[in-house]
Amino acid sequence: MPTALITGVTGQDGAYLSRFLLEKSYEVVGVMRRSASSDIIGERLRWLGVIDRVRLVEGNLTDLGSVVRIVQTHQPDEVYHLAAQSFVATSWQQPSLTGLVTGLGAVTMLEAVRIGRPQARFYQASSSEMFGKVQAVPQSETTPFYPRSPYAAAKLYAHWMTVNYRESFGMHASSGILFNHESPLRGIEFVTRRITDGVARIKLGLTDHLTLGNVEAKRDWGHAADYVEAMWLMLQQDQPDDYVIATGRTMRVADFADMAFKAAGLTMADHVRTDQALMRPAEVELLLGDPAKAERKLGWKARVKLEDLAAEMVAADLARLSR
Repeated sequence: MPTALITGVTGQDGAYLSRFLLEKSYEVVGVMRRSASSDIIGERLRWLGVIDRVRLVEGNLTDLGSVVRIVQTHQPDEVYHLAAQSFVATSWQQPSLTGLVTGLGAVTMLEAVRIGRPQARFYQASSSEMFGKVQAVPQSETTPFYPRSPYAAAKLYAHWMTVNYRESFGMHASSGILFNHESPLRGIEFVTRRITDGVARIKLGLTDHLTLGNVEAKRDWGHAADYVEAMWLMLQQDQPDDYVIATGRTMRVADFADMAFKAAGLTMADHVRTDQALMRPAEVELLLGDPAKAERKLGWKARVKLEDLAAEMVAADLARLSR
């Protein structure tokens, strides 16, 4: 039975990846940061019905010693580094924390693996936000990066350090440059969940409007359950590499909102307001990924359509709020 170590195991991707690996008969060890809200921190794992099958251990990306001990104790065959301060808007308010956790945290994990289990295969969760002010459309593995937020800059540092450890120490370290991927487990602070939660509240009569920021921003959205399979496929390759994971289709925030309102039998124009306070200091206007390399080398392709994803998220939020 292979062992997988997942940081960020209680997040959206960590939960879906845990379920995916458990279905493949892995032993899954999840690193969890100690928190006063630890009684509810595993809700995503519980939602997917796997919390009792994941071994949760305490560790912190700002403490190399704690992570080295975890790696040495559990001797994982595969390490999936998903943990980060991952909310872009917060990164302007907490840039130092974002750099410490999102950027240096990846180096902590790489160093822990190099010390405690150098033969393990390592996955780094890179981000399409690194493309920022895009230099080419669509964006591929060879497109120059131009980060437009502290979060994106921190992710870019983590990305290049993963490349550096691969080239310097011969580690099997790969990065997935994942474009936006959503699900019913997405955090409420992200625009897609903000939309679907708002639609559900309007449908149930709990409010009459939804406030959004830049509804013209375009994103390439897929389903998180599809994207975690790509993570696993990267670590099954003989040689480590970096891959863009995307659908190859871009839509406006307004388009996603329209899909969500239609899924609930509502009309978006009757309920949406915009607020300048929700605009980013530096916007990423367009993201569109080119997944050709992943399709060719990994045999991976996104399956869930955005319309179906929006409907699934609305249905989940209606169920949550009805309870």
